[in-house]
Amino acid sequence: MARKQTGPEISRYGFLVLFSMATISCCMVYLCFSAVFRPPISSTEFLDSRVSDDLKREDRNGDCCRGIEHLELWGGAVKWGSEFKVNSSKDCCLACKGMCSDDSGPCLCDSWVFCGDKLACGDQFGECWLKKQKDTLEPEQRDSGDHVMWTSGVVFGRGEGIVGFETQYGTFHVKLLPDCAPHSISYVLELLASRHCVGCHFYRAESRGKSWDPEGNHIENAPYGPPFALIQGTLGAYGTVFKDIPTEACSAIRRGSVAWVDSGPEFLVSLANHDEWNKAYTVFGLVLPEDMEIIERIAQLPAKLEVWSNINVAVLENPVPLHVRRIKRSVGNLNLNTNRGTSSSGS
Repeated sequence: MARKQTGPEISRYGFLVLFSMATISCCMVYLCFSAVFRPPISSTEFLDSRVSDDLKREDRNGDCCRGIEHLELWGGAVKWGSEFKVNSSKDCCLACKGMCSDDSGPCLCDSWVFCGDKLACGDQFGECWLKKQKDTLEPEQRDSGDHVMWTSGVVFGRGEGIVGFETQYGTFHVKLLPDCAPHSISYVLELLASRHCVGCHFYRAESRGKSWDPEGNHIENAPYGPPFALIQGTLGAYGTVFKDIPTEACSAIRRGSVAWVDSGPEFLVSLANHDEWNKAYTVFGLVLPEDMEIIERIAQLPAKLEVWSNINVAVLENPVPLHVRRIKRSVGNLNLNTNRGTSSSGS
């Protein structure tokens, strides 16, 4: 049988109700202030997140976890190899990638060093050093050459590893892919460090024509060119020694793919999805979707027809000079170039 509540009981229940309401109010205030004061994600980082998600779907076989042999990167250690051993350079790379969050935050690890030569490494065989660079676009290098027993690689998280390809028609942003094409990115970073790209330019431009739609999808029963839906140029800068780039991860050419023609320094930017090319080119970067309008504009510039190896191509009447630049981060964004561990190690 229910009984009438006494005065002290009513007071106790009233206190509990008031306490619950106060707790809920505090939580709501916290959430509101968190949303207001959280560092904003720039449009570049948002678009990069879309690119990163596409890369994860594309790289289902894990081919994009590569490094450069006979190279030892330095930098602050976030995980010591003397206490962390793995079976392969790919496993070391994956361990580094595992320290990148799925949101817009920076990667706790952006470079890795692995000792995989059993004879040369001795007791250090299998060591995997995970590191954090002071500058992800200029990783600190300790040594390189055939005498070096280490294999090293770089990982760019969301919002990192984006450079500007500057033209008179606008600057389009390219997400570099060091885990897919480490040798390619090593050369691009050399161009950044040299602070010039004299001689770099676009010289060929072909629109999508009637063969591909604005999203880059091939139109049924349409020919595969000409035109071939691409712009082509060279990253061979005057005064820079260029060594042929070895074939690296050859993913399918999609709209926005930046890939070498043969072993470089000739390269192309695709305006369409070219499944018919059968993954024949090393893809080392992706144009952020919002900037594809610049590529489309260059593809519409006046051109003259020429024949290369029995193929009709469109060569620009006036080549378009190109410069590779660092991009400036807005004040509200996290500065990803200032995080570095206090300890330094590598061998």
